[in-house]
Amino acid sequence: MDQNEMKRAVARAAVSYVPQGIIGVGTGSTANFFIDELARVKNRIDGAVASSEATAARLKSHGIRVLDLNDVGQMEVYVDGADEITRHLHMVKGGGGALTREKIVAACSKKFICVADLSKLVDVLGQFPLPVEVIPMARSYVARELVKLGGQPRLREGFTTDNGNVILDVVGLSILDPVALETQINQIVGVVTNGLFAHRAADVLLLGTPDGVQTLLPG
Repeated sequence: MDQNEMKRAVARAAVSYVPQGIIGVGTGSTANFFIDELARVKNRIDGAVASSEATAARLKSHGIRVLDLNDVGQMEVYVDGADEITRHLHMVKGGGGALTREKIVAACSKKFICVADLSKLVDVLGQFPLPVEVIPMARSYVARELVKLGGQPRLREGFTTDNGNVILDVVGLSILDPVALETQINQIVGVVTNGLFAHRAADVLLLGTPDGVQTLLPG
């Protein structure tokens, strides 16, 4: 089973968590596989809240109704992937640049189902660069503050988020306390949010492996 086959397998498994009503849908390659699987059961749901313009477009292409979060309130389930995830189900997300909207939709959902292949499971977060969404005028200031935290921030060239901001990708971090670092970075003036999902970790990890899909709970 190659990486794409593992992603398809967890996407199929995630469909069993889809309730009647409205769900939140994430952004990225594994989330795209989930959207494709969701299309098979789209009559089960009333619609979806998208975490990015790209996800909204893919949902609409399958004839799935896309709703504004402000018109929905709380959702039962949010399904999304991760760039890195630990066995505590803390994550680094935002490789696709949608971290802020992903974090908002996740916060409005009762249950976060993470779908990922085995390559995303790590003991310590930080090998994948940590994305930080920043208001453009604060870019240099935020970068200097991130250096003080031991990181090496790099501007994601030629990229603007759906919110009109820039991304600093921070390398060189070994994230031993994700909850504390998430808070610390978010306190820097000019930061919109960062790609650590530790305060709102996943509730369930559906992990694609060569031997099939494993279900992991926080531990």
